[in-house]
Amino acid sequence: MQQELLFTPYQLGNVTLSNRMVMAPMTRSRADNPGNVPTPLMAEYYAQRASAGLIITEGVPVSSKGVGYINVPGIYTPEQVEGWKQVTHAVHAKGGKIFAQLWHVGRISHPDFHQGELPLAPSAINPNEKSYTINGFVDTVTPKEMTLADIQQTIQDFKQAAISAIAAGFDGVEIHGANGYLLHQFFNSTSNHRTDAYGGSIENHARILFDILNAIQEAVSLDKVGVRLSPSLHGLFGITMDENTIPTFEYIVQQLNNYPIAYLHLTEPFAPVDHLPYAVTHVAKHFRPLYKGTLIINKGFNKATANAVLAAGEADLVAFGVPFLANPDLVERFKKDAPLNTPDPNTFYTPGAKGYTDYPFLQTMSV
Repeated sequence: MQQELLFTPYQLGNVTLSNRMVMAPMTRSRADNPGNVPTPLMAEYYAQRASAGLIITEGVPVSSKGVGYINVPGIYTPEQVEGWKQVTHAVHAKGGKIFAQLWHVGRISHPDFHQGELPLAPSAINPNEKSYTINGFVDTVTPKEMTLADIQQTIQDFKQAAISAIAAGFDGVEIHGANGYLLHQFFNSTSNHRTDAYGGSIENHARILFDILNAIQEAVSLDKVGVRLSPSLHGLFGITMDENTIPTFEYIVQQLNNYPIAYLHLTEPFAPVDHLPYAVTHVAKHFRPLYKGTLIINKGFNKATANAVLAAGEADLVAFGVPFLANPDLVERFKKDAPLNTPDPNTFYTPGAKGYTDYPFLQTMSV
């Protein structure tokens, strides 16, 4: 039955998913220790949600230079890799599958995170946003334009992070190319004014992503690698759309057909874009014909709309963010059409178990 598509198994490369519900990546800021090492509390949180067909972790910085938020867990030190092992073990013990989202925030950072040094970005353009540091909310600064050596080092950082993630027991990794962070900054004309091989033409704007994929596949099979993009993002972190935006993402998506990656993960617009002449209002519908592999769609779906987008063939899997945050047993609740817990935004990013591992499960139903 069409309404049951969400609960049918799906073969993702060599990984069999028990259903088509994906837990979307969500920053939770619980690695509140000096080394930003994943903790037993984080293992409990992810294991609680292991009934998802696939879990994608919060963004995990690939290097210290990629950090832009406090208390986010990294994957660039041996201690962090060891910490993630307890997370993957806990999820696998519950029968779940889990990918690590590999992240570099680029200019959405602050010298407070980098011993006074400027954050890195494609071009020296201040996004004029706020950065949340140990000193509270502070204004972003004009970043340092990356040298070619900086770019090559970043590519290697993504490669090493993928290697480390597999060593930590992850089923795969997702490259974060969305939401106005570093790779998106390369893609976008308002944040990338370079005139070298990483700027100017559409192909050059997209080059860093494919350089990363080429580097990773030297060590990790690409059927363990997903890519996340947000083509119709506008007005977040200094990113604005123009006439080159959608053609750039069309090029990227079509080129990804040449790479045997696990999936392409797209987000629908974060805010209405109907008033923009260059935007795509229905991302899944627009990009589905261009991409031949597994497509995940995210942003604002419920059970009915998720089943509808699957039935229409516009996506293969649907990712849910806040619903999974507040409902560890979201799959079971959807199956039974049970009420959902109300999320508490005040505890989304605060340390500790409150608003993290204490959301209630459905009571065991009596026979």
